[in-house]
Amino acid sequence: MMAWRVHEFGPPETMQFERVLMPNPGPGEVLVKVHAAGVGPWDAWIRAGKSALPQPLPLTLGSDLSGDIEAVGPDVSDLRIGDQVYGVTNPRFIGAYAQYALASAEMIAHKPTSLTHVEAASVPVIAVTAWQGLFDQARLQAGQTVLIHGAAGNVGAYAVQLARRAGIRTIATAATDDVAFVRELGADAVVDFRANRFEDASREVDAVLDLVGGETQMRSFQVLRRGGRLISAVSQPDQDFAKSYGVDATFFLVNVTTEHLTEIAGLIDRGDLRTRVGTVIPLADAREAHLMLEGIRPPPKGKIVLTAGTT
Repeated sequence: MMAWRVHEFGPPETMQFERVLMPNPGPGEVLVKVHAAGVGPWDAWIRAGKSALPQPLPLTLGSDLSGDIEAVGPDVSDLRIGDQVYGVTNPRFIGAYAQYALASAEMIAHKPTSLTHVEAASVPVIAVTAWQGLFDQARLQAGQTVLIHGAAGNVGAYAVQLARRAGIRTIATAATDDVAFVRELGADAVVDFRANRFEDASREVDAVLDLVGGETQMRSFQVLRRGGRLISAVSQPDQDFAKSYGVDATFFLVNVTTEHLTEIAGLIDRGDLRTRVGTVIPLADAREAHLMLEGIRPPPKGKIVLTAGTT
């Protein structure tokens, strides 16, 4: 089979599309015939050697996928050959940029029936990140208020929709040309960060979901109520700042599970969540996707997806 491999860390030019042996599923694994694979910034971090996780070389890039189960390993009871599934390959987030990929049975679920494989491959990491940031980390409930930074981004768009559905008041920040889109997703208030300061529109919020980092993260402490939570999916918050403001501040890595994916699939099939595919690229041209991640090519609004077969 063909797969995108990395034998040394570096820029997109280090990626090699090469023939490799088809893997066999071990205990707790399935082999998926990949129809589509999602592309995310974490793929670029892994390729460049900047992953937060150990990544021995050589490796096959990619984590998000959608496809059909080709083979089932030992100790897998809930999945069958031919099942249409979506999810993530494994805890190292590698292996999906290929015609076939091994996946942990605990990190995939049946694909939303209303989505194509391309649409389904755009969902797993970003939707579960939004879910876990709001509910597992910030522990938000109906009637509370959250400030979401980067609300027009891939994770942010899901966070706005999930918060609205849960009855959480949402203040969102976005660039000028994304304000209408974020309002359409259901945000109660949208701050154009290029024209206004979010501090003027938000006070005493229960939580901040930080998908931006940097100065935006630092400024966010002052809008939280005492005892509030700052949850970041991009960088470790300053603990001294958190203590001085009397808030909790946490960086988290997403933990994709079958349970989360099944819940999200149900929301999608009921029409409660909408996906956003930005561009679709053939698997053989995956290096172009990484040039977009690096800003060398214009990045799309929405998720980049590689197509390897039936969509």
